[in-house]
Order: sequence, then structure tokens, then C-alpha cells
Amino acid sequence: MERGKFIVFEGIDGSGKSTHARLLKERLEREGYRVFLTLEPTEGEAGKLLRRCLTGESDLPEEAIAGLFMTDRLDHIKNPANGILAHLERGEIVISDRYYFSSFAYNSMYAPMEWVIAINALARKLLKPDLTLFLDLDPERFDDRIRARGQKERYEKEELLRNVRENYMKAFSLLPDEKVEIVDNGGGLEEAAEKVYAAARKILG
Repeated sequence: MERGKFIVFEGIDGSGKSTHARLLKERLEREGYRVFLTLEPTEGEAGKLLRRCLTGESDLPEEAIAGLFMTDRLDHIKNPANGILAHLERGEIVISDRYYFSSFAYNSMYAPMEWVIAINALARKLLKPDLTLFLDLDPERFDDRIRARGQKERYEKEELLRNVRENYMKAFSLLPDEKVEIVDNGGGLEEAAEKVYAAARKILG
């Protein structure tokens, strides 16, 4: 059986990752593909602790949070029951809402990016995405989308989000071996969805 493809959505909070991941999944399923949609943090033990940290229910040093993201990611990749590799080996397309570029962009607000990349080296060795789609949006529009969503999480402040966007761009430049497509999500939903689909089709053949 041919191994499946791994597609990741990245972007600042409020940039439309979850929406476009779902739309791509639905479109590919209509074409007959088997698709598994997942996200980070996961619902695993490390992921549950991370969610408590992100919503302020638990507090840990930023370096410890970066380590938790790495731990959760390794389980996300290797879990024998429902990990990404297991789904890929079954020939499925795996679509993830966030992966290691999120760590590089967010955790490096408080720790050196080179260190964050280094602690995720095993994840990069085990599984690089076939395609990372970065949904780009004018920073002035981030806060409006987040307010519309309700409760803010740990990193959802406009000034921080501007810096996170810069960190994404820095990480992309530091890792030129990664397959990254930057998608302008400042227009209408359908326009961006078509760009996402076109990029996905290139790797699916």
C-alpha cells in the first residue's frame, strides 16, 4: 500500500487554520481520499496539560511548556493506535492543525528559536510534512477574529501575535528544506480555499 501524505496548517491564532483544514478534508473525501484530521495540542496526557496551561488553569515556565509541546508531538507522531505515522502507513492523508512550526513561532517568544528547533529535532527526523500551508493574514485583523471567537488563550494578544508572525517567517528562512506554501488569507474564504486546494493537489498528483 502506498504511504499517505501529511499536510499541516500553520498560522497565527484567528488566521483560519481549523476552518481550512476542515474544508480541505471534506473536499478530498468527496474525491474518494481517506482523510484523518488531527490537531496539536492533542487529546493525549501531555496535550491535556498543555491545554490547561494555555487557558491559564495551570502555570509552568515557558521552557517547560516548550518541552511539553515536544513530548505531545512525539506521541502524536508515534502513538501505535492513533498516531500520524499509523494513519500514513494505512495510506490515508493526514491533515494536522499545527505541528512543529507552531513551537518554533510561539515558544521562541520566550526561549531561543535555535533551542526550540533543536529539542524538536527528533520530530523533524521522524516525520516532516509533505506540505506546510501557512495561512497569512494582516496582523490588524487577528484581534477581530479572536474577539469573535470568545475566550483568549495564553498567546492571543495582538502585539504577541505580530511577533509570532515574524517568528514564523524567521523559522521558514532557517529551515529551507521544508516544503512551505504561504497562502494569503486576507480575501474571501472561497478564494483562500482554492489556493489551499491547488497547493494540496501538487503533492497528491
